[in-house]
Amino acid sequence: MHLLVRTLILFGVVVGAIASYSYGNKSGLFIFVVIGLLLEIFFWLRLSPSKNHKSQKKQV
Repeated sequence: MHLLVRTLILFGVVVGAIASYSYGNKSGLFIFVVIGLLLEIFFWLRLSPSKNHKSQKKQV
């Protein structure tokens, strides 16, 4: 279940980023391009596994 929720959240973030990019380009409002960029950064950071998380599991 945890994997399903994580996948749905990441999918929603990608859809939000694409929507923000397209609306920002269509309307000319730069703030939507920035929002799309922030959502995309969040997506890539959450998609890649963190190295600290793996090392913490080994210590416990």
